[in-house]
Amino acid sequence: MSISDSKSFLKSGHTPTLFAAFLYFDISFMIWVLLGPLGVQIAKLLSLDPAQKGLMVAIPVLAGALLRIPFGLATDRFGAKITAIVTQVMLTIGLVYIWIAGIPSYQAVLLLGVVLGIGGASFAIALPLASRWYPPEHQGAAMGVAGAGNIGTVLTALFAPELAKLFGVPNVFGICAVIMALTILVFTVMAKNPPVKTAPKPFGEYFKVLALPDTWCFMGFYGVTFGGFVGLSAALTLYFHGVYGLTAVHAGFATAACAFVGGSIRPVGGMLADRLGGIRVLGALYILAAAALIVLSFSIPSFWLALLVFLVVMSAFGMGDGAVFQLIPIRLGKEIGTVTGFVGMAGGVGGFYLASSLGFSKQLTGAYSMGFLIFAALALIAFAGLQVVKRRWRADFASVGDVTSIVRV
Repeated sequence: MSISDSKSFLKSGHTPTLFAAFLYFDISFMIWVLLGPLGVQIAKLLSLDPAQKGLMVAIPVLAGALLRIPFGLATDRFGAKITAIVTQVMLTIGLVYIWIAGIPSYQAVLLLGVVLGIGGASFAIALPLASRWYPPEHQGAAMGVAGAGNIGTVLTALFAPELAKLFGVPNVFGICAVIMALTILVFTVMAKNPPVKTAPKPFGEYFKVLALPDTWCFMGFYGVTFGGFVGLSAALTLYFHGVYGLTAVHAGFATAACAFVGGSIRPVGGMLADRLGGIRVLGALYILAAAALIVLSFSIPSFWLALLVFLVVMSAFGMGDGAVFQLIPIRLGKEIGTVTGFVGMAGGVGGFYLASSLGFSKQLTGAYSMGFLIFAALALIAFAGLQVVKRRWRADFASVGDVTSIVRV
């Protein structure tokens, strides 16, 4: 982004709200994936098998996916700011309870995962809050900055294992409760509802977006990009520990590196999509991700080489997230709050599948290869689907003389 573009971007929206959306998204995501970096300690405490470990880290991802629908609806109906505050309070209460009650059983861990899913559902609130402040020409950048809250997964992977080692697993949730409470205060002061308000609609009307083929297209596209990012963020600590023998802390550091790359590079994907076209950028990223996942399926013996390939995968998925959300406002801008909820749900379902399938693959075959290969196939299917819709989208814009949108897709 040039200096003139940066000035235009900063003047076109509301920077405090953009920062508040990023912070809320960041901290919520930090809490959402807690079970992944803490998975080694929890698995040792409860003597879990590979399938149980995979399901444990995947449950928060699935819960976050399903909760995105009601949270997206609430955002459109009641406003993003109040919805964000209420959900943050709910998550804080859950963390305090877990801090006091502890983790007595595997069933309790699965219930804990459902509570943590509230953090993952923040996606359906933070992105519409940011998007509605910015004009079409800056949607990729705005959604990229707000969506870069994905890097909250880095903080969890970096610090959670060490904090658990020093203070015990339950106290990690207490620390997170304090951080969440502080985030609520900052968000309340800085966030401002966008000037354009959406009129409340009957409940059934929100589901009408499911009648639009484009909604399902974006759900599929994001199920691969975000699903890949969050699924790996949740599962990699266990993977590095199990395959390469890293300690929980060192496996967390390696996961943090991957999550940082995938989360921080998301705005780059949005900006490249603004300049080069979302379809072109997203298609290239699907091919890159599929190729890297196929390489990983060969069980790379060197940890450092495997880490390099994982960084490539996470970069592709992270930029792909930004590219998908550059396209959504162009095609479905008027329904972005509701659509974001459904698309975000699909992303979480993709993450649940990847994280759980890696565990089940290990349990059934003794290796993770099958999980990687199937997800690589999904990336290639998404690429094929993108080529199919490309002609229809461009034809639609051409029919109304919208040259700008043709270029941007």
